Amino acid sequence: MNISANTDTPNLFKIYFLESITQIQMMMRTLGFSIPALLFPVMFYVFFGIIFTMSANMPTYLMVTYAVFGIMGPGLFSFGVGIAVERGQGWFDIKEASPMPVSAYIVSRIVLTMIFSLLIIMLLYFTGAVFADVQLLHSQWILIAVILIMGSLPFCAIGMTIGLHLKANSAPAVVNLIYLPMAFLSGLWIPIQMFPSYLQGVSQFLPPYHLAQICLKVIHMDAGEKLWIHISVLMAYLIIFTILATMAYNKKDKNA
Repeated sequence: MNISANTDTPNLFKIYFLESITQIQMMMRTLGFSIPALLFPVMFYVFFGIIFTMSANMPTYLMVTYAVFGIMGPGLFSFGVGIAVERGQGWFDIKEASPMPVSAYIVSRIVLTMIFSLLIIMLLYFTGAVFADVQLLHSQWILIAVILIMGSLPFCAIGMTIGLHLKANSAPAVVNLIYLPMAFLSGLWIPIQMFPSYLQGVSQFLPPYHLAQICLKVIHMDAGEKLWIHISVLMAYLIIFTILATMAYNKKDKNA
């Protein structure tokens, strides 16, 4: 009697899919966080981009910059706070001990971030189009959304580095200290041209500024800098913080 060896190999796509579904279900169970996170950038846009707008172009400009502000949050909080909390609760150790590859955990959180980001973008698009009469070409709506979703990756890397370094009780405060000042100094709340010259110089080193400028190029409302500069800065942040996160993960003591 022939006995055939079990040659079944794990289906990575299925593992990634199931872990992503798990992350989405976890998000749906924390509506107290999810709903405010979705509505926060829309609320700011309604106040400063529609009600208190200062020019005819302001609703369009701020719809794009508040979309950048919106997609920063899921990356920073999902990775930065989410990983820190799971480390503190012991879930991170359980996942490490399971046969699931580490890449599935990272990919699932990236998928969650991108879905969350897409929801924020759609809410801002709807608000801008219906209540502020923002009019763009179909290709511009789509291209900006794609840029924003892909542009969330550097913030995922930053968040992952924070989550692997900090404890659960300190991670939310640190993320907020990074998130809000970085958004403001990048010109996401008010146009960068209204800043003093020294603050405009600071913005050149911040990833949200460069992501916003790439998106604004699509509608010809950017500051006129070279596209490759913006892409290079974002890639530098992605690479550097991915390396830092990898180094933090490879340390033996990853317990909160």
